[in-house]
Amino acid sequence: MEKLINQFEFGLFFWQVLIFVGLILLLKKFAWKPILDAVNEREEGIKNALESAENARKEMQDLQADNQRILNEARAERDTMLKEAREMKEKMVADAKTEAQAQGAKMIEQAKAAIESEKNAAMAELKLQVSSLSLNIAEKLLKEELSNTEAQTKLVEKMLGDVKLN
Repeated sequence: MEKLINQFEFGLFFWQVLIFVGLILLLKKFAWKPILDAVNEREEGIKNALESAENARKEMQDLQADNQRILNEARAERDTMLKEAREMKEKMVADAKTEAQAQGAKMIEQAKAAIESEKNAAMAELKLQVSSLSLNIAEKLLKEELSNTEAQTKLVEKMLGDVKLN
């Protein structure tokens, strides 16, 4: 280092400084500016990519929230539909039971009416036969009683005795 200081020449120093300043100006014009522009461009690109990534993340969160909301709505709608289906099934079963009971009651009433009708017909037939039989018996008795005049007289007197006159 001492050797450098002892051999110092002002002219050489001047030219070296001049070349150095020129080199810096040339680098500034042709190298620094394009390098800085490239660095700035890259910085902008990275910033835009980060913003795009942040926007995409936000959109994903929004989509997930929308998907969750739609899924919840679908579940609620499914539950509503299942509830309505259960209610409809229960109503149909209740209606079928009611209709079956009504049909059963109607059939029972028809059977009772048919039985009553048959009973009345049988009673009418029985009355007819009893009255016919009674008439036959009365006719035979009367024929027998009327064939005997003494018995006829007793019968008339007995009937007259039974009838009370006012």
